[in-house]
Amino acid sequence: MEDGLAVQDLSKLEIDKLTPLTAEVISRQATINCGTIGHVAHGKSTLVKALSGVDTAKFKRERERNNTIELGYANAKLYKCSKTDCPRPACYRAYSSDKEDHPLCEVPGCDSSMNLLRHISFVDCPGHDILMATMLNGVAVMDAALMLISGNEPCPQPQTSEHLAAIDVMQLENIIIIQNKIDLVNEQTAENQYKDILEFVQGTIAEGSPVIPISAQLKYNVDVVVEYLIKKVPIPMRDFESPARMTVIRSFDVNKPGEEVEGLKGGVAGGSITRGVIRVGQTIEFRPGVWGTSQKGEVICQPIVTTVQSMHAEKNRLQYAIPGGLIGVGTLIDPSLTRANRLSGQILGAVGTLPAVYVELSVNYFLLRRLIGVKSEGEDGPAKVQKLVKHEFLNLNVGSSVAGGSVLYAKKGRARLALKTPVCTEIGEKIAMSRRIGQSWRLIGWGEITEGVEVTLRTPAHGHDDEHEDEELEN
Repeated sequence: MEDGLAVQDLSKLEIDKLTPLTAEVISRQATINCGTIGHVAHGKSTLVKALSGVDTAKFKRERERNNTIELGYANAKLYKCSKTDCPRPACYRAYSSDKEDHPLCEVPGCDSSMNLLRHISFVDCPGHDILMATMLNGVAVMDAALMLISGNEPCPQPQTSEHLAAIDVMQLENIIIIQNKIDLVNEQTAENQYKDILEFVQGTIAEGSPVIPISAQLKYNVDVVVEYLIKKVPIPMRDFESPARMTVIRSFDVNKPGEEVEGLKGGVAGGSITRGVIRVGQTIEFRPGVWGTSQKGEVICQPIVTTVQSMHAEKNRLQYAIPGGLIGVGTLIDPSLTRANRLSGQILGAVGTLPAVYVELSVNYFLLRRLIGVKSEGEDGPAKVQKLVKHEFLNLNVGSSVAGGSVLYAKKGRARLALKTPVCTEIGEKIAMSRRIGQSWRLIGWGEITEGVEVTLRTPAHGHDDEHEDEELEN
């Protein structure tokens, strides 16, 4: 054991024996992704901090506005006391990701140790309607979701409805409903809203989900949330043996301004592994990579090949990482290519195994009957979703990638879309479609990719030697 954590040894790695509960894995990395969704200022970030101790509002403008703008994420270990008669729910606790695996139980009078049962990454999604595309990126990597509803506001609020529609599109089935800020209302108000919540989710994918009243600010009933996360969220089935693949959600330049050349570090990509195992020292590829247009006007992509220099799950250093959880992968890529999330939406994986890159997609699509959170002009009811129109511009969420797309053809539930930016994806993958209405992008439906026009791929550029890249290619 090292600092109370299980030690990873690459020389002893046996992929066929790995599970999401393997001690050497959950000691250091999360193996389940759980999103927090809901309306702006309903307490998503506060709950994540209560569970993990991490403030996901890492950006100054998020702290100033008191809402999440970028996808935030934080890891938490979930424990239960080893003593069988330790009273529930106090026997359940959540701690930060670097907590030792067997801490002492904090229930008064109990001197037993606790057992680590789960290690979860919380994907803290923004609730403001303008940021729906960012939220849909989060849905692409979620195994479960906590849907927060503020107890002191009417239910539903516009973005609560829109987020529920989004997870309905993505068929995210493991949902726990959190009735937050219960300390700000009386018992009758809380009971009335509980009935409103049950009516709101009726007929949706969240019907039948548990509803837990809490105060995230006061940490009241947070132990009940931990118990439900352990008992109600199943361990996802994971594929460890296929070639590694990771969905990139964020990318960073970790160098400080003015850093000397000798001290510069390569770019870091953050995301969730969807299959396979990534190891330190492994050669990996990013697609689409660097892209641009040729003199003939055709889109050309140049995948980036580099080497994994390091991996971290928050403060925990990893020698290898498995699907689930959010991982930071240190590379040899020029940090100018990774700063400010420039690689967000790309796919990372074993060289030569990644899906094709497309610049045009054909989809079977389904439109919502009515817009969520938008009323008809002069009426009280929600506005109808209008049919797709040739040449109109849509916002498309393909995996964790956000790509604008122009409608080339749309008829009888089939459409062809020309993408503004190339995406790495697969036939059969679902996409979410949003339309510009007023100042906001509003979810109008979803589609399933049936075919596409592939992009020409150049010989991959190596992340540590990109000075010879073709001048016509730009990221």
